[in-house]
Amino acid sequence: MTRKNQGPALAPAEEAARYLENARTILSEKAGKEGELYSDIKYVKMAAGTAYSAALLILDEYLRQKEGIKFSKPKSIEDYRNRLGKFDRKLLALLAEVYDELHLAGYYHGTTSVKTIQLGLDTVKQMLTYI
Repeated sequence: MTRKNQGPALAPAEEAARYLENARTILSEKAGKEGELYSDIKYVKMAAGTAYSAALLILDEYLRQKEGIKFSKPKSIEDYRNRLGKFDRKLLALLAEVYDELHLAGYYHGTTSVKTIQLGLDTVKQMLTYI
């Protein structure tokens, strides 16, 4: 599998790290940090969505490693929660944080809070250690 104009596909951990770095770049170059708030919600939402996608890549790879040939991509957040709960409660807790901070607050509701978004990004970085 190849990405358009980018050569061969990266390993899942490298791909997730790339997404996370892209999210940080979007925030630093486009979101306009002013004190404890970002000024351009469009880019905050874009970065939050990108970082949340990194978290899902991590979870998919983690489940693939644990479930082996029985793995199929989860179809909902509830599916992720149920399946992760069978293997690792700490990772399940990290998913809850990322879901709240990045998906709901950042992407869906469009928070401009630097603290909330940074907590979400740091949580995704913690999740990387699982794969």
